[in-house]
Amino acid sequence: MTGTRTQVAIVGAGPAGLMLSHLLSRSGIDSVVVDIRTREEIATTSRAGILEAGSVRLLVDSGVSDRVVAEGDRHDGVVLRFDGENHRIDFRDLVGESVWLYPQTEVFIDLAARRTADGGDVRYGVADTAVDITGDRPVVTFADADGRAVRVEADLLVGADGSRSICRRALPDGVRTEWFREYPFAWFGFLTDAPQSHPELIYARSEHGFALVSQRTPTMQRMYFQCSPTERVQAWDDDRIWAEMRKRVNGNGFELREGPIGARTVLPFRSFVTAPMRHGRLLLAGDAAHTVPPTGAKGLNLALADVRVLHEVITEFFARGREDVLDTYGDRALDRVWKAQHFSYWMTTMLHSAEGVSAFDRERQRAELSLVTGSRHGAAYLAEAYTGWA
Repeated sequence: MTGTRTQVAIVGAGPAGLMLSHLLSRSGIDSVVVDIRTREEIATTSRAGILEAGSVRLLVDSGVSDRVVAEGDRHDGVVLRFDGENHRIDFRDLVGESVWLYPQTEVFIDLAARRTADGGDVRYGVADTAVDITGDRPVVTFADADGRAVRVEADLLVGADGSRSICRRALPDGVRTEWFREYPFAWFGFLTDAPQSHPELIYARSEHGFALVSQRTPTMQRMYFQCSPTERVQAWDDDRIWAEMRKRVNGNGFELREGPIGARTVLPFRSFVTAPMRHGRLLLAGDAAHTVPPTGAKGLNLALADVRVLHEVITEFFARGREDVLDTYGDRALDRVWKAQHFSYWMTTMLHSAEGVSAFDRERQRAELSLVTGSRHGAAYLAEAYTGWA
């Protein structure tokens, strides 16, 4: 077995893991990053694409790339559509911020290129990854892409390995507290080769269910509609999909721009939080510690927010040599996590209808949407939460 030593071992080479490795490198701290996926697999897996203002600043200011600004699509607002009418929430006017449409795959491509250019130690396509946090220092073992056994000993271990995290499962029994909510609906998502239907995202609520109109490129749209978690993508051909979207979005002079439909998927809705986010010398970040429904576009942004705090804490830990510094991470990160959980839950319940919902609840949802769009204070709350808290 080949052995190596590093200051920080990071399991997970998605945006969270690579961003942390990049920031640590800029602070003179060594890291080794491992992932069971190949670089190509990560780069070609379709993910959400809305970045908060703070996430964009992190990418640019840390020297990862300015491509997010040069090629990303800045959105200064979103549209809430109900009763057949569009109601725009103007982010710039309300809170002076924007968001950027920039797919997560592009964020990964930028980060992977930066780590390669800087000589970062990132091991893609490994197998049989295991972690051990029982000793004085954490240990990660795996088989590299060539099948050779490798053992990495580190001062700190960071689990940025997604919702099925092996690092989270390494916490001893009785240590974790978990909060979980599963929603009675999902999103049917699909890509279509068609020009933009609208320059900004449209969140549409109708008697037929929720729909979201988004963009991927100037000639490709990403759209979603509410469905059952057990829905089968094979049951939906192009004609049926467009008929469903028209019912939920079209009307009063507004029509979707349609085209051939490509990749399609069903996304279940779940909320999950685990605590503590730090145990001994193991720290969790991103989906390894929390997941949110996609309605509020918080998943990737929460992961990057974790990493900003984690970088500060780890840098101070190595500078001062005191483990109590690590204790500050969880409380700081979870404060934002729970705000995002509330916002995502609020957006989800305001825009979706569960099966068998009462007439009272339908009218209450309409009133809530009217309150948000008809009140500057209500709209400002949505704008502040959507663009990201400072």
